[in-house]
Amino acid sequence: MAIDPHISKAQKVANQELEDKLGHSAVLDAKQATEDEHSQTLWQGLRENRKAVLWSILLSMTIVMEGYDTILMGNFFAYPEFQKKFGQYYGESVGWQVNGEWQTALNMGSTAGAVVGGLINGYMASRFGYRWTLIISLGVLNAFIFVVFFAPSKEVLLVGQILCGLTWGVFATLAPAYASEVCPTNLRGYLTTYVNLCWAVGQLLAAGVLRGCLHIQGEMGYRIPFAIQWLWPIPLMVVCFLAPESPWWLVRAERLEQAKHSIARLGNGKTDEQINSQLAMMVHTIRIETEATKGATYLDCFKGPNLRRTEIVCVAFMGQILSGSSFAYTPTYFFTTAGMDTAQAFNLSLGAKAIAFIGTILSWWLISYWGRRPLYVGGIGLLSLILILVGILDVSAGKKGLWPSGGLCVLWLFVYSLTIGPLAYSIIAETSSVRLRPLSVVLSRTSYQLVNIISQFLQAYMMNPVEWNFLGKTGFFWGGTAFCVFIWSYFRLPEVKGRTYEELDILFMNRVPARKFATTQVDPYAAVNDAIDLDDGIKTKPTGSST
Repeated sequence: MAIDPHISKAQKVANQELEDKLGHSAVLDAKQATEDEHSQTLWQGLRENRKAVLWSILLSMTIVMEGYDTILMGNFFAYPEFQKKFGQYYGESVGWQVNGEWQTALNMGSTAGAVVGGLINGYMASRFGYRWTLIISLGVLNAFIFVVFFAPSKEVLLVGQILCGLTWGVFATLAPAYASEVCPTNLRGYLTTYVNLCWAVGQLLAAGVLRGCLHIQGEMGYRIPFAIQWLWPIPLMVVCFLAPESPWWLVRAERLEQAKHSIARLGNGKTDEQINSQLAMMVHTIRIETEATKGATYLDCFKGPNLRRTEIVCVAFMGQILSGSSFAYTPTYFFTTAGMDTAQAFNLSLGAKAIAFIGTILSWWLISYWGRRPLYVGGIGLLSLILILVGILDVSAGKKGLWPSGGLCVLWLFVYSLTIGPLAYSIIAETSSVRLRPLSVVLSRTSYQLVNIISQFLQAYMMNPVEWNFLGKTGFFWGGTAFCVFIWSYFRLPEVKGRTYEELDILFMNRVPARKFATTQVDPYAAVNDAIDLDDGIKTKPTGSST
């Protein structure tokens, strides 16, 4: 594939500006930094970037809190004390239940808040940086938890859920973005998928707390799980204050000296030459992107090559919901309404969350060998099949198929945690352009939440015994939506494993088909190679000219 003339122009403009800002040798320094990233092994990356890995892990702990928070409400609908406080009595056969209308409202409250909070976060993170946006959000959440803890009615609880959702929308978008920007190429996949491990840890903690508080009498039975949320914000605010800012964000803000200081803090004894080379690569990458997209607003995410990138990050994240997570990820309510003992249902949920934890850890090994695309495509296809089997079991066996259905839900959760659960975070962080990353990640999360609102509305009615009462037949619906995502991912999802951000920019600007991303050769410094060849009197064809 021939190089687009526009790409050559973009690269030449980037080269010139880089030399103007950082000196005549800056382009060669940037080229050297890119080559160093490609040649670096996993263990070299860990050894040389220990501090970056540590800060990424610590800031991703905000996702532990979000994973804990968001699982509570869906499980509370099967919680006896919560049902008595906020539900109605439907007779001896059904007992206490929160009706479908209020289940939908309480589930959608935090989701609606997360949509608004995420959109606000896109501008805040672009203007104030990742650290201060997280610090402000954690402080605000600390106050909002009082509303849900002391809520005397469904209406006040709904307001509290909306307010808390405003901050959850921030955590889910900034953690993967920060992880993708503080570490080199060979560590990006591990640290962005670690975000999903934090989610699994949070949900495992929540499942354990819910199981432990199940038999506590009175309102404290559901208030204690709410109160535990106060453990996180203040320690995490301290961590965020001490953490270095993303050097990519500082370069975007034209604060180059601070960016050098941040690179030095994130590295492990890097020399001045290495720091300058890495800074030069960042400036060069952002200048190439500036040629493709002049502005840095939400509208720019839908222009030129960024439109395709926005499609990928949004649909890949929406795939987490369309894969059936509303049904199979937290199946406690499904099993209790279908007749399983409440304690047994929560035991099953606790075991399932442990399986999710193990699956996410195993996904680190898989992405190092298979990459993102094969795991996502294969994973979503298998999830579709499992959900259809759950539906078939419900039709053919009824209540006799409860435990086999439970086993399939655990298998679904394991496959989800092995594939699209963690990979979605990696895809949205790596596929988005550097200049538009805070906005692109927010758009992906907003798409996720909008689909989640529809999903929660449908799920509340499909599962509720006083509404549609579909029970296991719900698997047919979500199996169908998962299959649609499977078809999309096969044709539209590219492989980004091992690519620097500059290389991805050029691949997207050249409109390389998704299935050819992994095999297409590209050289962001083709113009530099030409100059070197001419100086040496050698006539060669640059690698990038056949992309």
